[in-house]
Amino acid sequence: PFGWYVVDYADELKAGDVKSVRYFGEDQVLFRTESGEISMLDAYCPHLGAHLGHGGLVNGECIECPFHAWQWQTDGKIGSIPYAKNIPPKAKETQIYKYPTVERNNLIYAWYHPNGEQPHYEVETYDEIVDPDWGDEFQKFEYHVDCHIQDMAENAVDAAHFKYVHGVVTYPEFEVSYEDQKRFFVQAANMETPRGIVEGRIIGRSNGPGDNATKFEGICDTLLLGSTTPIEDEKCIIRFSFLQKKVDGKVPEGGVGAAIIADINKQVKEDIPIWENKKFALKPVLCDMDGPIAKFRRQYATFYVDYDEAQRIAALNLK
Repeated sequence: PFGWYVVDYADELKAGDVKSVRYFGEDQVLFRTESGEISMLDAYCPHLGAHLGHGGLVNGECIECPFHAWQWQTDGKIGSIPYAKNIPPKAKETQIYKYPTVERNNLIYAWYHPNGEQPHYEVETYDEIVDPDWGDEFQKFEYHVDCHIQDMAENAVDAAHFKYVHGVVTYPEFEVSYEDQKRFFVQAANMETPRGIVEGRIIGRSNGPGDNATKFEGICDTLLLGSTTPIEDEKCIIRFSFLQKKVDGKVPEGGVGAAIIADINKQVKEDIPIWENKKFALKPVLCDMDGPIAKFRRQYATFYVDYDEAQRIAALNLK
């Protein structure tokens, strides 16, 4: 599916850094120039095919090929050829494919579209990240999962699985709404504590197929930026970035705050064996409480350019 996807943490790509990465079934090179500009290009030098991410160096505002030191600008165009008297016309006309990138929320997002179309929508900014009442340092977690991105995304609206896979206290009830590429949901969430059950709620918003923000309210307010990025068709990376609201001017350490983060990560670990061993149910047999799944699939179908016709019809007619 097309959309904005997280490809790295912004604070883990310093000026001059070069990384070999692979997303969307292709190899890329991700780098930050000396002035701080970020670029993600197709990985291979058009000269003689060297991988720019293996031995390539940042030279000023260009990435330098490790094979013959050809320098490529952040837009994928040739910058210089150190041993050539003149840059040949063909080299001037050549441009390595550049993925649109945005640095936001301490994350680096890249836009993917199978036909190379430019972004259809904007990356969101989350207010809590710049709010002084919230912490300023993320707790990060990553998971590599062998399954299709849609199977993982569908979990968010599969209310029943929270009870039977994760053992939540009560059967969760969702309020889900959709607007263009965005999905919003609100869920009551009762939490077990030493003082008994405390009422809380979960507020979630998704912006396209790979970018999600979930806010847990109740005992210890917690923001989760959750991203899922395809590496191959059946292989993804999940990145979790947690931020928590300050209490008495300080970010909570240990206690309930740590327990919330631990429980969310526990749930992912419980989901992974199911994700990695299930197959996509094209025409699922649903019950009356599975309604959000049908609505979810109808929206998710809009993120595909080459969606299989049978899948498209099944998604649109799902009840």
